[in-house]
Amino acid sequence: MMSLNDKSATEYGKVAVMMGGLSAEREVSLNSGKAVLQGLLDMGVNAHSFDPADQPLTELLVNNFDRVVIALHGRGGEDGTLQGALQLLGLPYTGTGVLGSALCMDKIRSKQIWQSLGLPTANYKIADKRSFDAGSCKAIMASLGEEVMVKPAQEGSSIGMARVNNAQQLDTAVQNAFKYDNKVLIEQFVHGSEYTVSILNGKALPSISMSTPRDFYDYAAKYQSDNTVYVCPSDLSAIEETQLAELALEAFDAVAGCGWGRIDFMRDKVGRFYLLEANTAPGMTEKSLVPMAAKQAGLSFAELSLAILRTSDQLR
Repeated sequence: MMSLNDKSATEYGKVAVMMGGLSAEREVSLNSGKAVLQGLLDMGVNAHSFDPADQPLTELLVNNFDRVVIALHGRGGEDGTLQGALQLLGLPYTGTGVLGSALCMDKIRSKQIWQSLGLPTANYKIADKRSFDAGSCKAIMASLGEEVMVKPAQEGSSIGMARVNNAQQLDTAVQNAFKYDNKVLIEQFVHGSEYTVSILNGKALPSISMSTPRDFYDYAAKYQSDNTVYVCPSDLSAIEETQLAELALEAFDAVAGCGWGRIDFMRDKVGRFYLLEANTAPGMTEKSLVPMAAKQAGLSFAELSLAILRTSDQLR
């Protein structure tokens, strides 16, 4: 994962670990940021916490920070706005740039790009708050196979999502999702297993399969439940693992992802994979998937944190 040109931990100067913020994922971000901060400190990095909800970004310059690790999730952290601000301030930062962050944050746009390139993704419809008609729900259900996932276009951590199987439930779920976003993705439900592939510096880490007794892999399954089962490395054959890794890298590159991130998939009953979404600042909590995959690849949490910091040197 490292090259001869990688700097030592002390050569990165004063590092701000950006955490918290004002998005619906604030609490998860605080947990991620605190864990990354400790990991960097363990590696000898001069790292400090920075919550943009409490202080303006200009304080980064006032306090002589040299670069930023982005551990913010959701709006204001993963959507390109923070990345653009940091570029204007002249501060290197980790992960994907402005364009890729905006594309990956938008589940609809990323699906449209993958679809245009012939990459596998489930059929879908788009609900717009300005024009959505509850009377269309029955036709939408029929066209997508009578069971769908409803997702706000630009939220993470499964916030505002619902699995529904009739028109009345669809209308309720869409109206709830409109509380988070003006556009909502209505996606054909894929019956099967969920997988994820983490990406670090252009390489795919071992895949993880997840299963939960809940309706789907929702917020509670991700962060609160002790009943979610993770398998890493997953149950794929060596050939399937290679194929999934290649698909993940292709999908990440298609939406201008770089540095590090994660691609999520569903696999149907006959073994076909479908792209769900891209994550450019995935969770880094004790229950998170990237650290799990990195551990399987031989990286401790602290080593992973430093590897993520090193992505601040990349060309975008």
